[in-house]
Amino acid sequence: MSEQIHIICVSGTHEKLQMAAMIASVAAATGDTVSVFFSMNALAYFVKGSAAAAPAEGEFGTLLSQNGVPPFKQLFQQAAELGDAKLLPCSMAMDLLKVTENELDPELGKPTGLTRFLSDSQGGQLLAF
Repeated sequence: MSEQIHIICVSGTHEKLQMAAMIASVAAATGDTVSVFFSMNALAYFVKGSAAAAPAEGEFGTLLSQNGVPPFKQLFQQAAELGDAKLLPCSMAMDLLKVTENELDPELGKPTGLTRFLSDSQGGQLLAF
Protein backbone atom coordinates (compact mmCIF):
# COMPACT_ATOMS: atom_id res chain seq x y z
CA MET A 1 0.00 0.00 0.00
CA SER A 2 1.40 3.38 -0.95
CA GLU A 3 1.79 6.32 1.39
CA GLN A 4 0.36 9.76 0.77
CA ILE A 5 3.00 12.45 1.10
CA HIS A 6 2.08 16.12 0.87
CA ILE A 7 4.82 18.74 0.85
CA ILE A 8 4.46 22.48 1.36
CA CYS A 9 7.38 24.53 -0.02
CA VAL A 10 7.51 28.16 1.08
CA SER A 11 11.25 28.67 1.54
CA GLY A 12 13.47 30.00 -1.19
CA THR A 13 16.68 28.51 0.17
CA HIS A 14 18.62 25.90 -1.71
CA GLU A 15 18.86 23.36 1.09
CA LYS A 16 15.12 23.34 1.88
CA LEU A 17 14.06 23.17 -1.76
CA GLN A 18 16.62 20.42 -2.37
CA MET A 19 15.38 18.30 0.56
CA ALA A 20 11.75 18.73 -0.50
CA ALA A 21 12.67 17.70 -4.05
CA MET A 22 14.62 14.66 -2.90
CA ILE A 23 11.70 13.47 -0.76
CA ALA A 24 9.22 14.08 -3.58
CA SER A 25 11.29 12.27 -6.20
CA VAL A 26 12.14 9.25 -4.05
CA ALA A 27 8.58 8.90 -2.77
CA ALA A 28 7.08 9.23 -6.25
CA ALA A 29 9.57 6.77 -7.72
CA THR A 30 8.69 4.18 -5.09
CA GLY A 31 4.97 4.44 -5.79
CA ASP A 32 3.82 6.82 -3.08
CA THR A 33 1.17 9.41 -3.86
CA VAL A 34 2.91 12.80 -3.79
CA SER A 35 1.64 16.36 -3.98
CA VAL A 36 3.79 19.46 -3.59
CA PHE A 37 2.35 22.91 -2.90
CA PHE A 38 4.63 25.81 -3.93
CA SER A 39 3.98 29.16 -2.28
CA MET A 40 5.70 32.32 -1.10
CA ASN A 41 9.46 32.38 -1.79
CA ALA A 42 9.52 28.91 -3.38
CA LEU A 43 7.13 29.66 -6.24
CA ALA A 44 9.35 32.25 -7.94
CA TYR A 45 11.82 29.52 -8.98
CA PHE A 46 9.12 27.88 -11.11
CA VAL A 47 8.32 30.87 -13.31
CA LYS A 48 9.42 30.25 -16.91
CA GLY A 49 12.73 31.90 -17.69
CA SER A 50 13.70 32.32 -14.04
CA ALA A 51 17.44 31.78 -13.99
CA ALA A 52 17.87 32.85 -10.39
CA ALA A 53 19.71 30.37 -8.22
CA ALA A 54 18.28 29.67 -4.80
CA PRO A 55 20.62 31.12 -2.18
CA ALA A 56 22.47 28.74 0.10
CA GLU A 57 21.44 28.90 3.73
CA GLY A 58 24.81 27.60 4.81
CA GLU A 59 27.89 25.73 3.68
CA PHE A 60 25.93 22.61 2.74
CA GLY A 61 23.96 24.49 0.09
CA THR A 62 27.22 25.49 -1.54
CA LEU A 63 28.46 21.89 -1.41
CA LEU A 64 25.28 20.72 -3.15
CA SER A 65 25.96 23.08 -6.04
CA GLN A 66 29.62 22.15 -6.34
CA ASN A 67 29.37 18.37 -6.21
CA GLY A 68 27.08 17.39 -9.06
CA VAL A 69 23.92 16.78 -7.02
CA PRO A 70 20.91 16.98 -9.35
CA PRO A 71 19.26 20.40 -8.94
CA PHE A 72 15.94 20.63 -7.12
CA LYS A 73 14.02 21.68 -10.23
CA GLN A 74 15.22 18.58 -12.06
CA LEU A 75 14.20 16.34 -9.14
CA PHE A 76 10.73 17.88 -8.94
CA GLN A 77 10.36 17.45 -12.70
CA GLN A 78 11.39 13.78 -12.44
CA ALA A 79 8.90 13.25 -9.62
CA ALA A 80 6.13 14.58 -11.87
CA GLU A 81 7.21 12.70 -14.99
CA LEU A 82 8.25 9.34 -13.55
CA GLY A 83 6.13 9.09 -10.44
CA ASP A 84 3.11 11.17 -11.37
CA ALA A 85 3.61 13.60 -8.49
CA LYS A 86 1.32 16.64 -8.50
CA LEU A 87 3.21 19.95 -8.40
CA LEU A 88 0.73 22.64 -7.43
CA PRO A 89 1.29 26.40 -7.47
CA CYS A 90 -0.37 28.49 -4.76
CA SER A 91 -3.08 30.67 -6.27
CA MET A 92 -2.50 33.47 -3.72
CA ALA A 93 1.25 33.56 -4.40
CA MET A 94 0.56 33.69 -8.13
CA ASP A 95 -1.69 36.70 -7.59
CA LEU A 96 0.93 38.48 -5.49
CA LEU A 97 3.70 37.70 -8.00
CA LYS A 98 1.37 38.68 -10.85
CA VAL A 99 2.05 35.50 -12.81
CA THR A 100 -0.40 33.41 -14.83
CA GLU A 101 -0.55 29.65 -15.37
CA ASN A 102 1.08 30.12 -18.79
CA GLU A 103 4.09 31.79 -17.15
CA LEU A 104 4.83 28.81 -14.90
CA ASP A 105 7.03 25.84 -15.75
CA PRO A 106 5.04 23.19 -17.64
CA GLU A 107 5.33 20.51 -14.95
CA LEU A 108 3.25 22.59 -12.53
CA GLY A 109 -0.45 21.76 -12.37
CA LYS A 110 -3.52 23.86 -11.75
CA PRO A 111 -3.27 26.71 -9.23
CA THR A 112 -4.57 25.59 -5.85
CA GLY A 113 -5.52 27.40 -2.68
CA LEU A 114 -4.09 26.44 0.69
CA THR A 115 -7.50 25.45 2.03
CA ARG A 116 -7.98 22.98 -0.84
CA PHE A 117 -4.45 21.60 -0.50
CA LEU A 118 -4.85 20.99 3.24
CA SER A 119 -8.26 19.41 2.70
CA ASP A 120 -6.82 17.07 0.07
CA SER A 121 -3.90 16.26 2.40
CA GLN A 122 -6.04 14.81 5.17
CA GLY A 123 -4.98 11.32 6.13
CA GLY A 124 -1.52 11.68 4.63
CA GLN A 125 1.87 12.76 5.84
CA LEU A 126 2.35 16.55 5.66
CA LEU A 127 5.85 18.04 5.46
CA ALA A 128 6.76 21.73 5.27
CA PHE A 129 9.94 23.33 3.96
